[in-house]
Parts: sequence; structure tokens; C-alpha cells
Amino acid sequence: MPRRPPSPPPHPAHTASEVTDLLAVLWGGARLKAPAGPISPSQLRALLAIERLDGGNLRALGETLDSSPPATSRLCDRLEAAGLVERRLSPSSRREVELHLSRPGRVLLEEVRGYQVLELAPVLETMSPEALAQLATGLAAFRAAAAAAVGGAASQDSPVRAVRPA
Repeated sequence: MPRRPPSPPPHPAHTASEVTDLLAVLWGGARLKAPAGPISPSQLRALLAIERLDGGNLRALGETLDSSPPATSRLCDRLEAAGLVERRLSPSSRREVELHLSRPGRVLLEEVRGYQVLELAPVLETMSPEALAQLATGLAAFRAAAAAAVGGAASQDSPVRAVRPA
């Protein structure tokens, strides 16, 4: 009986999609465990975008989230009411409002990232040093490419980087 040729490896985008699914499972509780309070997935996504757009307006946030202006405004209303976001008048245009994370919003993201690291650590500990080095190299390249795709560079000092345990 003839053997079938081996299947080609999956496309990297397919593998990345599977990894994001696994990360969602691993990190599912991180947004709920943060001492600053539980947060919905859409609120977490908005906070991450506001952090990245620091000083951006509602239109930029809506475009980033692919959300309508009314939905984006309501989401920001909820985040502001929770004390996680501040709206400030733009110094360059009195008609525009800038969005910034408040101190509690920054603390919440730090806590969520800390819990994400705690969830990842046991998985990473099962990997060989060589595999970890390859992963680190690949993730650094992916971070740079993804940051460029969403409009900006993610440096080591960027708030978009993963939190490293102390």
C-alpha cells in the first residue's frame, strides 16, 4: 500500500491563530483576578488600545476597535465611570477630546499582565532552553511586525511589551 506524502506544515498564520486561542484559555481568568477589579474582554481590549494610542481621540479608538462611534463613546463612558480612563481637552484643538489611561487604568493593566505572566510561566518551564530561545526570537520579530501593522513601533520600553517577572 503506497504511503501518503507527509502533509506540509501549517501556514504560520494558522499556527498563530491556534496559539492565540490557547492564550485566551490560559489568560481567561487574568482579567477577572486583577485586584483592581474584573473587566470584560471588550473593556480590556479598549484599555490596551487607549494605552497604545495615548492621547488619541474617540475616532482613532473606534477605528482601532473597528467599532461605531456611538458604541465607542458608550464604552469610553463606562471606562471613565469606572475611573480607568480620563478624557482631556486636546491642547491643539478645543473641539477634540483626548483619551488617556488613568492611574487606576494603568494599575489594572499591570495587574492583568502580571497574572498573564503567572499563567504562562508553568508552560514555558516545560520547554527546552533552545526552544525558549527560538520562541523569544520569533516573538520579537512578530512583535515588531505586528506593531508596524497597527501603526507604531513596540520597543523594549513600550507599554505594549509583555511584563517580565522581577
